[in-house]
Amino acid sequence: MAERNKLTQAQIIANLADKVGVNKKVVKQIFEELEQLAVKETQRADVFVVPGLGRLVRTRRKERMGRNPATGQAIKIPAKNVVKFRLAKSAKDAIVPPK
Repeated sequence: MAERNKLTQAQIIANLADKVGVNKKVVKQIFEELEQLAVKETQRADVFVVPGLGRLVRTRRKERMGRNPATGQAIKIPAKNVVKFRLAKSAKDAIVPPK
């Protein structure tokens, strides 16, 4: 699939500022505060919900066996914490309608 032009952060901010009718600086501050809140809440409660869009979820990945692709040797991959974004059903259905 050919890569299309993606919106930059500046373009997203400008678009939202125009739609809502506020200054770009205000929209940028809101994004920065949302980012800080998402990080803080995910660290504290392991989940942060963005209504209508999805949720950030911190989960624990178990220790597992893997292979070194260069040598084929079996290696042990240690357990670790990862952060996943789970898309809300309403957003998913709007992007890819069910059959």
